[in-house]
Amino acid sequence: MQSPTRKRLLEAFTEANGEFLSGQALADILGCSRTAIWKHIEELRKEGFELEAVRKKGYRIVSTEDRVSENEIRLGLNTKFLGHSIHYLDSTDSTQKVAHKLSQEGCPEGTIVIAEEQKNGRGRLTRHWYSPKYTGVWMSIVLRPNLSPQKAPQFTLIAAIAVVQAIEELTNVLPEIKWPNDILINGKKVTGILTELQADVDKIDSIIIGIGINVNQQLSDFPDELQSIATSLAIESGRKITRAKLIQCILMKIEKYYHVYLEKGFAPLKILWESYAISIGKEIIARTVTGEIAGRAIGITNEGILKIEDDAGIIHEIYSADIEIKK
Repeated sequence: MQSPTRKRLLEAFTEANGEFLSGQALADILGCSRTAIWKHIEELRKEGFELEAVRKKGYRIVSTEDRVSENEIRLGLNTKFLGHSIHYLDSTDSTQKVAHKLSQEGCPEGTIVIAEEQKNGRGRLTRHWYSPKYTGVWMSIVLRPNLSPQKAPQFTLIAAIAVVQAIEELTNVLPEIKWPNDILINGKKVTGILTELQADVDKIDSIIIGIGINVNQQLSDFPDELQSIATSLAIESGRKITRAKLIQCILMKIEKYYHVYLEKGFAPLKILWESYAISIGKEIIARTVTGEIAGRAIGITNEGILKIEDDAGIIHEIYSADIEIKK
């Protein structure tokens, strides 16, 4: 975890918005000596920050390497609670596993676990999620809403809205949501979302939202079996994306819609979700644990349950399934 002094230093640079801060001003803000400030500045440089130092003006951060460490995420983050506790790992088995452990140990709401690489990343139904180093966003978020466990699936949809809007804002690419947890660009998968629950019978202890985004991979970076079905933001936008900025944007939007949800429920978010949904109005096949249901996807309920109308006009409500959109 980051020291309070380092955290305040990064907050000061964020608030300065690219302007110079003198050594004395930083010393006053942090309540330490100018020598101590110089040491912190040198540590930031070692971590990949490019800092400009000008006599009689002071310091400012010019740029950083494309890392997703606590420092990079905190510099420019404007949230009230999401991401205020960050656990950064260069490599891990799965951010979800780490987040589950931290949640059980009582970590604060809004804690995030972020890794440069997952060696055993996973999606729905224990499927493997390919998570190579320094290329994507592999992140888990801990929320603690005072709600019944039945509400948990809606958080996948809330996260999807936030991710789609962040991608759209930073890349000008137009992603679409495939119910329940995939985000596609031009029909190829760019993001998966996994929502897991720790709960008693009648109350949620924590919801852990795992988000995996292919950001800067090129096509040759994907295994052969994924090249026809997966893509990345860099491939689709034609340029490299700063991963830390993407994370910041996602966290700010999740926090925004989380508050909307707690105040007004899912109904106002349902319309927003459906506006990005690729399957609504399409003929689809839903493969559930009990069999297949074919028909037209006509929307979702206020609980986030998918509605399919079959050829006989019967409306089926689907709680969990793999969806295939007919060509």
